[in-house]
Amino acid sequence: MEDRIQEFVNEVHTSLSANSFIKLSLGNYQGTDEGLKNIYIRRAVIKKEDKLSFTYRYKTRDIVRNYNPAEGVATLQQLLPADFHIATLQTTQGSIQFEVLKNGRIVVRKTETEARPAPAPTHDKAKHRLITSQDKPYLQALKITDQHGTVFNNAQDKYRQINHYVDILSTLIRDIPGEGTIRIADMGSGKGYLTFALYDYLTNVLQRNAAVTGVEFRQDLVELCNQIAAETGFEGLHFSQGTIEGFETEKLDMLIALHACDTATDDAIAKGIRAEAELIVVAPCCHKQIRREMEKSKVENDVRFLTRHGIFLERQAEMVTDGIRALILEYFGYRTKVFEFISDAHTPKNVMIVGMKDHHLTVPKQEILDKIKATREYFGIDYHHLEKITGI
Repeated sequence: MEDRIQEFVNEVHTSLSANSFIKLSLGNYQGTDEGLKNIYIRRAVIKKEDKLSFTYRYKTRDIVRNYNPAEGVATLQQLLPADFHIATLQTTQGSIQFEVLKNGRIVVRKTETEARPAPAPTHDKAKHRLITSQDKPYLQALKITDQHGTVFNNAQDKYRQINHYVDILSTLIRDIPGEGTIRIADMGSGKGYLTFALYDYLTNVLQRNAAVTGVEFRQDLVELCNQIAAETGFEGLHFSQGTIEGFETEKLDMLIALHACDTATDDAIAKGIRAEAELIVVAPCCHKQIRREMEKSKVENDVRFLTRHGIFLERQAEMVTDGIRALILEYFGYRTKVFEFISDAHTPKNVMIVGMKDHHLTVPKQEILDKIKATREYFGIDYHHLEKITGI
């Protein structure tokens, strides 16, 4: 087995040294990193240095890590065969495939082709954006770009953040059934950066009819956003003044709440459940309600040695809060994912909770209720706000 692994790694090293390397892909993932599907490797020149660029392909996002060639080959050797059971190297002379068979035996197959040139290493360049900066009047009105579509220096992070969120949502939106108008509520929309960009993506990229409502408490922002929407010709985009708790809707396809503070995230999730939203996407902010419950009870449990420290208590409260939120979504028939995403704007890590309605799911409701009850008792929590307002 070790000889087969080393044989394939040597082929990769040789192709890099001989400048015959075209690309390398890893598949049939068997590791423990939830959501990871493939890794794609290419050569790149970054800041004038040769690199191997690894694109980690997850179901909802891509993560790119760049290594110098020696580090890249070493990383590859660690991934085979523990995590990936198939690897395919494309060179100018042909292809070499590494595969772990069902019986555990490893084979390396070589296929020759007509000679072909090696691609030039990709260089630093502007990233592909789902939301381009050109011909976007709303970006100009929101002070992201000038009249020529050039992104202002002080708005670069915001522009990257917009595209990062739209990129995440674009993958999720594909799972929403139906061909008609897609109905979306963006809770706590603020100045509407994401709301405008999402509407733009739906109508101009996906060519779908969309009815999008941004819900915002500050009247001045609501008036500004409605004015920009009217001037931009975004007829299906509207902003409504009010609280998340007070917002009423009969039916939604998708509900979004990014960084709604503390129990406002619970209010948003509850609205999505009542509106029978096919997709609920929240990125929580602050977890004060559960932390106060845990601080009040000071229950003795197996993790008390951690939670007696404030910083660890805060982190534990975050995980417990969001874990119960995911369970409650499952109680109401949603398949859930909770994942950490990192914005390319170099912002801190964030947690995103996604609930996708599954109309064919058999829900073990009593089992879920028992898990929630046991969790509350273990951490000394009297109630979880979302549990309370959904009445379960």
